[in-house]
Amino acid sequence: MTIESDLDNVLAHTGNPEEGLPDAVFHFVRKITPLVNVDLLIRRNGCSLLAWREDEYDTGWHIPGGIVRFREALLSRINAVALHEIGATVDSESGPCELTQLRHHPRGHFISLLYRCNLTSEIDPSRFYSGLGKPKNGSLSWIRGVPDDLYPAQRFYADWLDGRIIANRTGLPVVALDGNARDTGS
Repeated sequence: MTIESDLDNVLAHTGNPEEGLPDAVFHFVRKITPLVNVDLLIRRNGCSLLAWREDEYDTGWHIPGGIVRFREALLSRINAVALHEIGATVDSESGPCELTQLRHHPRGHFISLLYRCNLTSEIDPSRFYSGLGKPKNGSLSWIRGVPDDLYPAQRFYADWLDGRIIANRTGLPVVALDGNARDTGS
């Protein structure tokens, strides 16, 4: 067997990558190439909507987000993250307000696109952390400022959570989710 035939075998057993990858393939890919993810900054009354995350890498409150799938439009991933992680729908700005690289994390190399979003539907109250005991994985909470137990891989978002940044920081022209450039004056 050659590496080419081994890779052909992997591709033959991967299924449709637009629907996600089998865990073994995903874990291999994340070890050899950067992955792009979208994170949803949802603020209300000076608080940010955060979700509790506990995984093999760390624990803490994090901005809901997800990895963009093969050939998936960014807007589609934003909408999927909103439904999956918070159980609601959102409107997002046309372009990211922050672009950050997380290069030296044990999970892999990530290029994170932070999008400011507004809720367009209500969140089921049962999804929220009750404040008693330890939060369950995926529990939501409106948190003011930067929580002491912020998920460590998202510390680069501290200024956004604190509300110290309100403008686009990417230094890139804002490009709409449909791929058309927009002049935002920023």
